[in-house]
Amino acid sequence: MSRLVHILRAGKLPYQRALKLQQTIANQLLQHAKHPPNEVNVQMPPYRNVLILTEHDPVYTIGIRTRGYDEADEQRLRTLGADFVRTNRGGLITFHGPGQLVAYPILDLKHFQPSVRWYVCHLERTIIELCKRYGLRAQTTADTGVWIEDRKICALGIHASRYVTTHGLALNCDIDLSWFQHIVPCGLVGKSVTSLAQELNRPDLGIESVTGEFLDCFRQTLECDLIPLVEGSRNDLMNGI
Repeated sequence: MSRLVHILRAGKLPYQRALKLQQTIANQLLQHAKHPPNEVNVQMPPYRNVLILTEHDPVYTIGIRTRGYDEADEQRLRTLGADFVRTNRGGLITFHGPGQLVAYPILDLKHFQPSVRWYVCHLERTIIELCKRYGLRAQTTADTGVWIEDRKICALGIHASRYVTTHGLALNCDIDLSWFQHIVPCGLVGKSVTSLAQELNRPDLGIESVTGEFLDCFRQTLECDLIPLVEGSRNDLMNGI
């Protein structure tokens, strides 16, 4: 029961709304963790862990290491038609946009393994297994994320507070890769970015066709049960952001 994860299919969200949604759920999990299970007069949320699936309008996001991107760079990127957001996740700059499956697991790692390293490793393994199912040999390197040779196919950046996680991963399905040409993705000079559609020469390989495989890989790798978040809880969360 403790490894039950509720799936919240959020549809396309502006990045700032997705941040608020993550924080709302994370705060509830942190409050839940403060109280014994049978403590009276404490209202518990109807979920223990939530996996948010979403897609963003074009946005450049930067993590806690802001090296190389000042206000002038921010304005330059905004003129391209994208938003620009500074966050508290790990990692440097990246891009999110249509055609990219973004997954934000809001998990209490004490229900899994209280180790951020374990968690990151299992997120990486999830994507490696997914790529394998499409006939692609993906791997990890000394640099964060998941790679096909020297081409990054999935970016990872997380934050954890008292073992409750926010942020997550972004898998390039059929995203327009030209957006990445305006930055040095994740600060890695000389490396490139790729997508499932590009690697397989399948322009039709979008988020909808990949999501099912992703969920199955996530379930198997983290050894959890996945069920949809009930409509009432979903509506309450979505209406609150």
